[in-house]
Amino acid sequence: MSASLDTTFAALADSTRRAILTMLLEDDMAVTDVAEPFDMSLAAISKHLSILTRAGLISQEKRGRVKWCKLEPDAMRSAIVWIESFGQLEALNFEAFERFLDNELGS
Repeated sequence: MSASLDTTFAALADSTRRAILTMLLEDDMAVTDVAEPFDMSLAAISKHLSILTRAGLISQEKRGRVKWCKLEPDAMRSAIVWIESFGQLEALNFEAFERFLDNELGS
């Protein structure tokens, strides 16, 4: 479980990747649509997406000529369980997590 947690927290440590996860809360998105709001190359976004995919936080699939990204919220379950194991924190729900991300990212 430790390696999984390390991978999850490493993926979440970057603000661009957290912003991507927030965007994917709404719906699946094409890679080009994910890249649109960021001031970086498509190759750089692809690297971020690869990290999120390796962590299991998103999945990617090709539909025709377009690669789509989908949020995999269950992948955060082990991180949530670990955080909750401290007992001092309230149960984390995805709506609260989204509000937290919105506040952190200033969206």
